[in-house]
Amino acid sequence: MTSESLNPMDMAPEEREAFLAYASRAEGTNINPQTLLATDYLNHFNEIVMLLEMVPDMPDCLEEAQAWQPKSYQDHFRDSQFRDKELAIEAYDHVPRDHRKAFDDTVEQMNLLVALSLDRIGQALANGDAAALRLICSDASRGLQKMMDIASAIIHGSGRRLDQAEIDGFMAG
Repeated sequence: MTSESLNPMDMAPEEREAFLAYASRAEGTNINPQTLLATDYLNHFNEIVMLLEMVPDMPDCLEEAQAWQPKSYQDHFRDSQFRDKELAIEAYDHVPRDHRKAFDDTVEQMNLLVALSLDRIGQALANGDAAALRLICSDASRGLQKMMDIASAIIHGSGRRLDQAEIDGFMAG
C-alpha cells in the first residue's frame, strides 16, 4: 500500500463524503486526519511492554502482565481520558479500508505475540530458567516495540506492513 491508496477520490462517493467529514473534524486534534487513527491507542501496548521488561527482575509482575488483555481500538478510547475520544471512536469506522486492514493486522499480531510470550515466560519461570526468562522477556519487548513502530507508521500515513517473514521472526523467539 502506498500513500496514493489513501486518495479520497478512489473511494465510493458516500465513503469519501464520510471520510472527508471526519478528516475535517480531526484537524487540530491528536487524530491523524489522513488516516483517522490516533497513536494514543499504542499506550495500551506500552503497558505490557513495561511489564514484560520488569518480569526478569521482579517475577511477581508476571501476574499483572497476565492480567493484561487485548483491547480493541474503540474500547481503548471508551475507557480512556483522551480529549477527543468520541471522535476517535466514531472515526474508526471510516478509516480507509487498506489502512484499517494494515493497522488491524498489526494489532492482531501484537496481541498474538503477547499471548505467546506470556506462555513462554510462565514456562521459563516454572523451570527456574533465569537466562531463558530474561531472553524471552527481552525478545518480546523488542518485538512488540518494533510492531508498535509499524502501527505508529500506519497511523501516520505510511503503507508499511508486516510481511510474513517478520511475523515469523517475532513469533519464533
